[in-house]
Amino acid sequence: MTEKDLASLKVQQDRLMHDIHSTCEWGKGERWGDQSTETGMSRLSLSDTDKQARDWFAETTESLGCKVTTDAMGNQFAVRPGLNEGAMTYAGSHLDTQPTGGRYDGILGVTAGVEMLRTLNDNWVETNYPTGVINWTNEEGARFPKSMVSSGVWAGDIPIADAHALKSVIPANDTATMKSDLERIGYLGSTPCSHTAMPIAAHFELHIEQGPILEAEQRRVGIVRGVQSYKWFTITVRGKESHTGATSFAHRADALLLASKCILASHRIATRHNALASTGILNLRPGSTNTVPGFVEFSLDIRSPSNETVEKVEAECRAAFASLTSDTSSEPEAAHSHPSSLTCDISWRTDFVSPATSFHKDCISCATAAAASLVDSSVPEPDAELNLGAWGKLMTSGAGHDSVYTSKHAPTCMIFAPSRDGVSHNPREFTTPEGCADGAQVLLGAVVRYDRLRGERGR
Repeated sequence: MTEKDLASLKVQQDRLMHDIHSTCEWGKGERWGDQSTETGMSRLSLSDTDKQARDWFAETTESLGCKVTTDAMGNQFAVRPGLNEGAMTYAGSHLDTQPTGGRYDGILGVTAGVEMLRTLNDNWVETNYPTGVINWTNEEGARFPKSMVSSGVWAGDIPIADAHALKSVIPANDTATMKSDLERIGYLGSTPCSHTAMPIAAHFELHIEQGPILEAEQRRVGIVRGVQSYKWFTITVRGKESHTGATSFAHRADALLLASKCILASHRIATRHNALASTGILNLRPGSTNTVPGFVEFSLDIRSPSNETVEKVEAECRAAFASLTSDTSSEPEAAHSHPSSLTCDISWRTDFVSPATSFHKDCISCATAAAASLVDSSVPEPDAELNLGAWGKLMTSGAGHDSVYTSKHAPTCMIFAPSRDGVSHNPREFTTPEGCADGAQVLLGAVVRYDRLRGERGR
């Protein structure tokens, strides 16, 4: 396919936006505006509304001539035949959302993949090798608490027994596991979930940026070179419940007070290393106004582009947290607290480790060329500022994505569309129709260019 042929392939913005908003009827969340599309999303993985979205994906891609395979983690692989047999070049993302999420995180990537199929069919394009779209299961890790779990099983990094045994945490009294709900909604596939059973030749993922950079710099797309390193921990603090009125500060083992100091310390330490440390979950017992908490459990998320920096922040947090259990601690967070004759115990559990990821140069090259074609520009040499011109920017993703796991076994790259105000995991998450179409156009161009490259190489 020549560059002139490639230039004639245009996604249809209106059709793409119709797919986004019509599929968002399943699992609508909090309303934030007056327009019919100004609602968030609450489509948790393997819920009834997730089943509706999955059914749409299967029915739609089959109607476009694809064969759809569902594996043992519920991942859906829609494959469009090519002129030659071989592994597939995929566009992939996810249809599950956060409990208070928006309409674009993951959803844009899958619907843009479907729009890619429609555009190829509209133009009677025959690719050299099979192409397709993947809907990955439980990428968010919101309902079953391990993000990117199903692509992790596919990659061989997460045992399928562990993934199937994950218990739902939303709602709090839910007894479902991943396996039981895969069975319940009819998406426990018979195909093994593995990179050998369902090989991938290349994986391209369109996603919203989830940050403010592209919008602030007025750039149309981001070409993602890799994903930063991160670790998740659960920190448990055990003290002693006591009456708030009858127990003086000198005789308290206040688990919540210590947890608060630890969270502040994590922020201070991460700031010193130009890293990030965040707490998104905090549970305490007994949860009574007039009882000093004796038990607190909180999450800790540490991130940096560098694996070494994440390790340093973790090590310093461990030392600071241990020090803070003592009245003689020299940590800044210990200042201004009343001494006590009692102490709390603190323990750590490592929940998830995702090392820094670098994407494949061939995929980055194909995506960059596709992005340059948005403005009929030649592909520039990236400068020291990672500046591709007014239209784009080379970037590192701050968030984890399924592409982290696909990159372990297949050439991979991501494309970012601008996020208004950098907002994501929020009902007000928004990317303009033009931004969605730009991203979909780059996705289409990247996949077709990579297929052309495979044709030239004969594999």
